[in-house]
Amino acid sequence: MSDTRKPNDEYVVIRHRPGYRLRRTMILLAFTVVAAIAGYAAGMAQGGFRFSSAEASNEQLAQELRSLRDQFRTARQNLVNLERGRAIDEQALREARNTIVGLETRISELEADLTFYRNIMAPSETSKGLQVDSFTLASARGDNTYRFKMVLTQVGNNNSFIAGQVAVNIIGRLDGEKEVIALRDLSDDIEDLGVRFRFRYFQDVEGTLNLPQGFEPYEIQVVAQAQGRNASQAERTFDWAQLTGS
Repeated sequence: MSDTRKPNDEYVVIRHRPGYRLRRTMILLAFTVVAAIAGYAAGMAQGGFRFSSAEASNEQLAQELRSLRDQFRTARQNLVNLERGRAIDEQALREARNTIVGLETRISELEADLTFYRNIMAPSETSKGLQVDSFTLASARGDNTYRFKMVLTQVGNNNSFIAGQVAVNIIGRLDGEKEVIALRDLSDDIEDLGVRFRFRYFQDVEGTLNLPQGFEPYEIQVVAQAQGRNASQAERTFDWAQLTGS
Protein backbone atom coordinates (compact mmCIF):
# COMPACT_ATOMS: atom_id res chain seq x y z
CA MET A 1 0.00 0.00 0.00
CA SER A 2 1.42 3.29 -1.08
CA ASP A 3 1.79 6.27 1.34
CA THR A 4 -0.37 9.13 -0.01
CA ARG A 5 0.33 11.63 2.92
CA LYS A 6 1.69 14.90 1.86
CA PRO A 7 4.84 16.19 3.51
CA ASN A 8 3.19 19.40 4.89
CA ASP A 9 0.19 17.71 6.59
CA GLU A 10 0.28 17.58 10.44
CA TYR A 11 -1.75 15.53 12.89
CA VAL A 12 -2.77 16.45 16.47
CA VAL A 13 -3.22 13.72 18.96
CA ILE A 14 -5.91 14.45 21.62
CA ARG A 15 -6.14 12.45 24.75
CA HIS A 16 -9.50 10.90 25.21
CA ARG A 17 -11.02 11.88 28.67
CA PRO A 18 -14.40 10.38 29.30
CA GLY A 19 -16.77 12.78 31.38
CA TYR A 20 -14.55 15.89 31.10
CA ARG A 21 -17.11 18.05 29.26
CA LEU A 22 -19.80 17.15 31.74
CA ARG A 23 -17.60 18.15 34.69
CA ARG A 24 -16.80 21.52 33.10
CA THR A 25 -20.47 22.24 32.54
CA MET A 26 -21.26 21.36 36.15
CA ILE A 27 -18.51 23.73 37.43
CA LEU A 28 -19.81 26.61 35.34
CA LEU A 29 -23.32 25.96 36.60
CA ALA A 30 -22.08 25.93 40.20
CA PHE A 31 -20.28 29.28 39.73
CA THR A 32 -23.47 30.72 38.25
CA VAL A 33 -25.59 29.55 41.22
CA VAL A 34 -23.06 30.90 43.73
CA ALA A 35 -23.00 34.27 41.96
CA ALA A 36 -26.77 34.39 41.96
CA ILE A 37 -26.96 33.57 45.68
CA ALA A 38 -24.34 36.20 46.46
CA GLY A 39 -26.24 38.84 44.45
CA TYR A 40 -29.51 37.93 46.21
CA ALA A 41 -27.85 38.17 49.61
CA ALA A 42 -26.40 41.55 48.75
CA GLY A 43 -29.80 42.75 47.56
CA MET A 44 -31.46 41.57 50.75
CA ALA A 45 -28.83 43.29 52.80
CA GLN A 46 -29.38 46.55 50.93
CA GLY A 47 -33.15 46.20 51.14
CA GLY A 48 -32.89 45.59 54.87
CA PHE A 49 -30.94 48.80 55.23
CA ARG A 50 -33.61 50.74 53.38
CA PHE A 51 -36.33 49.19 55.57
CA SER A 52 -34.46 50.15 58.69
CA SER A 53 -34.09 53.74 57.40
CA ALA A 54 -37.82 53.95 56.60
CA GLU A 55 -38.63 52.60 60.03
CA ALA A 56 -36.46 55.26 61.67
CA SER A 57 -38.03 58.00 59.52
CA ASN A 58 -41.51 56.80 60.43
CA GLU A 59 -40.70 56.97 64.14
CA GLN A 60 -39.28 60.47 63.74
CA LEU A 61 -42.41 61.63 61.90
CA ALA A 62 -44.56 60.08 64.62
CA GLN A 63 -42.63 62.01 67.26
CA GLU A 64 -42.98 65.25 65.32
CA LEU A 65 -46.72 64.61 64.94
CA ARG A 66 -47.09 64.06 68.68
CA SER A 67 -45.14 67.25 69.33
CA LEU A 68 -47.29 69.25 66.92
CA ARG A 69 -50.45 67.88 68.51
CA ASP A 70 -49.20 68.92 71.94
CA GLN A 71 -48.41 72.41 70.60
CA PHE A 72 -51.86 72.61 69.00
CA ARG A 73 -53.58 71.67 72.26
CA THR A 74 -51.54 74.25 74.12
CA ALA A 75 -52.28 76.97 71.54
CA ARG A 76 -55.99 76.13 71.57
CA GLN A 77 -56.11 76.32 75.36
CA ASN A 78 -54.33 79.67 75.24
CA LEU A 79 -56.90 80.91 72.73
CA VAL A 80 -59.74 79.78 74.98
CA ASN A 81 -58.11 81.56 77.92
CA LEU A 82 -57.70 84.74 75.87
CA GLU A 83 -61.31 84.58 74.68
CA ARG A 84 -62.48 84.15 78.26
CA GLY A 85 -60.27 87.00 79.38
CA ARG A 86 -61.59 89.23 76.64
CA ALA A 87 -65.18 88.32 77.49
CA ILE A 88 -64.51 89.11 81.14
CA ASP A 89 -62.88 92.40 80.18
CA GLU A 90 -65.79 93.29 77.89
CA GLN A 91 -68.30 92.40 80.58
CA ALA A 92 -66.42 94.48 83.14
CA LEU A 93 -66.27 97.34 80.63
CA ARG A 94 -70.02 97.12 79.97
CA GLU A 95 -70.74 97.05 83.69
CA ALA A 96 -68.48 100.05 84.22
CA ARG A 97 -70.20 101.94 81.42
CA ASN A 98 -73.63 101.07 82.79
CA THR A 99 -72.51 102.23 86.23
CA ILE A 100 -71.25 105.50 84.77
CA VAL A 101 -74.51 106.02 82.87
CA GLY A 102 -76.48 105.26 86.02
CA LEU A 103 -74.39 107.69 88.04
CA GLU A 104 -74.75 110.39 85.39
CA THR A 105 -78.51 109.84 85.34
CA ARG A 106 -78.66 109.99 89.11
CA ILE A 107 -76.55 113.17 89.17
CA SER A 108 -78.91 114.78 86.64
CA GLU A 109 -81.89 113.79 88.75
CA LEU A 110 -80.30 115.17 91.89
CA GLU A 111 -79.38 118.42 90.11
CA ALA A 112 -82.95 118.73 88.85
CA ASP A 113 -84.27 118.08 92.36
CA LEU A 114 -81.86 120.62 93.80
CA THR A 115 -82.96 123.22 91.27
CA PHE A 116 -86.57 122.36 92.04
CA TYR A 117 -86.16 122.91 95.79
CA ARG A 118 -84.07 126.04 95.30
CA ASN A 119 -86.79 127.53 93.12
CA ILE A 120 -89.33 126.77 95.82
CA MET A 121 -87.29 128.21 98.67
CA ALA A 122 -85.64 131.13 96.83
CA PRO A 123 -87.76 132.07 93.83
CA SER A 124 -87.47 135.06 91.56
CA GLU A 125 -89.88 137.97 91.95
CA THR A 126 -91.92 136.88 88.93
CA SER A 127 -92.48 133.27 90.02
CA LYS A 128 -94.07 133.27 93.42
CA GLY A 129 -97.15 131.55 94.74
CA LEU A 130 -98.97 128.57 93.16
CA GLN A 131 -97.16 127.07 90.14
CA VAL A 132 -97.80 124.21 87.70
CA ASP A 133 -94.23 122.96 87.72
CA SER A 134 -94.35 120.02 85.28
CA PHE A 135 -96.41 117.38 83.51
CA THR A 136 -94.80 114.17 82.20
CA LEU A 137 -96.03 111.24 80.11
CA ALA A 138 -94.65 107.72 79.59
CA SER A 139 -96.03 104.90 77.45
CA ALA A 140 -97.61 102.11 79.48
CA ARG A 141 -99.32 98.85 78.49
CA GLY A 142 -100.51 99.83 75.02
CA ASP A 143 -100.26 102.44 72.29
CA ASN A 144 -103.13 104.47 73.77
CA THR A 145 -102.18 104.03 77.45
CA TYR A 146 -99.86 106.41 79.31
CA ARG A 147 -98.57 106.99 82.79
CA PHE A 148 -98.80 110.65 83.80
CA LYS A 149 -97.33 112.75 86.60
CA MET A 150 -98.21 116.33 87.41
CA VAL A 151 -96.30 118.46 89.95
CA LEU A 152 -97.76 121.53 91.66
CA THR A 153 -95.57 123.82 93.79
CA GLN A 154 -95.94 126.78 96.15
CA VAL A 155 -93.00 129.08 95.52
CA GLY A 156 -91.74 131.65 98.01
CA ASN A 157 -94.22 131.78 100.87
CA ASN A 158 -94.10 128.33 102.42
CA ASN A 159 -95.19 129.28 105.92
CA SER A 160 -98.75 128.06 105.36
CA PHE A 161 -100.48 125.35 103.37
CA ILE A 162 -102.13 126.07 100.05
CA ALA A 163 -105.28 124.21 98.99
CA GLY A 164 -107.60 124.13 96.00
CA GLN A 165 -108.39 122.18 92.85
CA VAL A 166 -106.61 121.54 89.57
CA ALA A 167 -108.35 120.68 86.32
CA VAL A 168 -106.61 118.85 83.48
CA ASN A 169 -107.96 118.71 79.93
CA ILE A 170 -106.54 116.87 76.91
CA ILE A 171 -107.16 118.79 73.69
CA GLY A 172 -107.10 117.04 70.33
CA ARG A 173 -109.11 115.90 67.32
CA LEU A 174 -111.65 113.14 66.97
CA ASP A 175 -113.07 112.34 63.52
CA GLY A 176 -111.60 115.60 62.22
CA GLU A 177 -113.29 117.74 64.90
CA LYS A 178 -111.67 119.52 67.85
CA GLU A 179 -112.33 117.63 71.07
CA VAL A 180 -111.61 118.58 74.68
CA ILE A 181 -111.63 115.63 77.09
CA ALA A 182 -111.30 115.98 80.87
CA LEU A 183 -108.65 113.85 82.55
CA ARG A 184 -111.38 112.34 84.72
CA ASP A 185 -112.94 110.77 81.61
CA LEU A 186 -109.62 109.17 80.57
CA SER A 187 -108.27 107.94 83.91
CA ASP A 188 -109.68 105.60 86.55
CA ASP A 189 -107.32 107.26 89.06
CA ILE A 190 -109.17 110.60 88.87
CA GLU A 191 -112.70 110.69 90.27
CA ASP A 192 -113.65 114.38 90.21
CA LEU A 193 -113.53 116.97 87.48
CA GLY A 194 -111.12 118.97 89.62
CA VAL A 195 -108.33 117.17 91.48
CA ARG A 196 -108.08 118.46 95.05
CA PHE A 197 -104.68 119.46 96.42
CA ARG A 198 -103.29 120.68 99.74
CA PHE A 199 -99.61 121.11 100.34
CA ARG A 200 -96.95 123.40 101.73
CA TYR A 201 -94.08 122.95 99.29
CA PHE A 202 -95.25 120.69 96.44
CA GLN A 203 -97.65 117.88 95.55
CA ASP A 204 -97.55 115.13 92.89
CA VAL A 205 -100.61 113.86 91.06
CA GLU A 206 -100.01 110.52 89.31
CA GLY A 207 -102.05 107.94 87.41
CA THR A 208 -102.78 106.22 84.11
CA LEU A 209 -104.85 107.57 81.22
CA ASN A 210 -106.30 105.77 78.19
CA LEU A 211 -107.01 107.64 74.97
CA PRO A 212 -110.14 106.69 72.97
CA GLN A 213 -109.70 105.11 69.56
CA GLY A 214 -109.26 107.66 66.78
CA PHE A 215 -108.46 110.49 69.17
CA GLU A 216 -105.35 112.51 68.22
CA PRO A 217 -104.13 114.63 71.19
CA TYR A 218 -101.91 117.66 70.68
CA GLU A 219 -102.14 119.65 73.94
CA ILE A 220 -102.61 119.19 77.68
CA GLN A 221 -104.11 122.14 79.52
CA VAL A 222 -103.63 122.41 83.30
CA VAL A 223 -105.49 125.02 85.39
CA ALA A 224 -104.83 125.11 89.15
CA GLN A 225 -107.01 127.25 91.42
CA ALA A 226 -105.98 127.93 95.03
CA GLN A 227 -108.68 128.93 97.51
CA GLY A 228 -108.81 130.72 100.83
CA ARG A 229 -106.35 133.30 102.09
CA ASN A 230 -103.73 132.36 99.46
CA ALA A 231 -106.19 132.38 96.59
CA SER A 232 -104.43 132.40 93.25
CA GLN A 233 -104.51 130.71 89.88
CA ALA A 234 -101.82 129.06 87.77
CA GLU A 235 -102.30 127.83 84.22
CA ARG A 236 -99.95 126.03 81.85
CA THR A 237 -100.26 124.27 78.50
CA PHE A 238 -98.00 121.34 77.46
CA ASP A 239 -97.38 120.10 73.93
CA TRP A 240 -98.28 116.41 73.60
CA ALA A 241 -95.63 115.69 70.97
CA GLN A 242 -92.90 117.13 73.16
CA LEU A 243 -94.07 115.15 76.17
CA THR A 244 -94.11 111.85 74.27
CA GLY A 245 -91.12 112.56 72.03
CA SER A 246 -93.14 111.87 68.89
